[in-house]
Amino acid sequence: FERVEQARCRLSDPPTLTYFEFTTLAIMDIFANASVDAVILEVGMGGRLDAVNIVDADCAIVTSIDLDHMAYLGNTREAIAFEKAGIFRTKAIAICADPMPPTSLINHANTIGADLWLMGKDYSFTGDQQQWGWTGRGKRFSGLGYPALRGANQLLNASAVIAALIALHDRLPVSAQDIRNGLALVELPGRFQVLPGRPTVVLDVAHNPHAAATLAESIEAMAYHPYTYAVFGAMADKDIDGVLKPLLNTVDYWYCTDLPTPRAASASDLAKRLRAFNKEALVFMDPGAAYQAALDKAGEGDRILVFGSFYTVSGVMAYRNNQAH
Repeated sequence: FERVEQARCRLSDPPTLTYFEFTTLAIMDIFANASVDAVILEVGMGGRLDAVNIVDADCAIVTSIDLDHMAYLGNTREAIAFEKAGIFRTKAIAICADPMPPTSLINHANTIGADLWLMGKDYSFTGDQQQWGWTGRGKRFSGLGYPALRGANQLLNASAVIAALIALHDRLPVSAQDIRNGLALVELPGRFQVLPGRPTVVLDVAHNPHAAATLAESIEAMAYHPYTYAVFGAMADKDIDGVLKPLLNTVDYWYCTDLPTPRAASASDLAKRLRAFNKEALVFMDPGAAYQAALDKAGEGDRILVFGSFYTVSGVMAYRNNQAH
């Protein structure tokens, strides 16, 4: 951070950096000094105007396009897809894992001359209950184990990753066994993370309608649990009703929480929204308190779902860690 600030102050007209711009530059500085072989950068919002887009990526992946951050990116999939496609580069690999890619994304990739890989056209996957396979541009993998990450969308994500590794193979050689090991060992906290113990606790940062629908699908695929308790906190600028709707028939008891940021919707506002759907909810000042209340009520065979925001999930994770020590 000090090196970034020193570099900023050396400019004749030092710009004002946002939090995301400052941290992105600090991360880039760390990577540059560590002489890493490969770097994976996640876009914070959109793509075209995001801080990480200062990098000309060798490979850019758009996993899905849904209605989120609409005040900044537009209120249609076509508009949002154009913003996301802004991370594509001329003659560089561009992958879209969304099975229904908007025309704006395809047109932009073609206009700039990106090497576009589309799910269902340039690569695809098939699977049964035991294993799955991947095919794309003359390459094939069969008998793959399912990703260690749970969730209904993980084969779409894993397939896009394999497409990227195949496309980059000359510069970043990864063996078939490496791919199998990666699928078996991958971890991503807070993304349909099922914690050990009873009652079952599921952590998921789902905070838009598409992610909530995927979460609901993943929950329905789990083993039977008599009751499901939800600890829910969300940002006020999100489509909160759209996030709630896919899970209304899954959750039996709602525990709404305030979050430690001015952007958050209040627990009382969340409860009011649930009442509009004929659902009752309790309100709490922080995620830890909401989680403890759900834990006190839940039986060993029940399930507690924590979702709605990174703040909600991280708050419960921090509370659990404190309780463990």
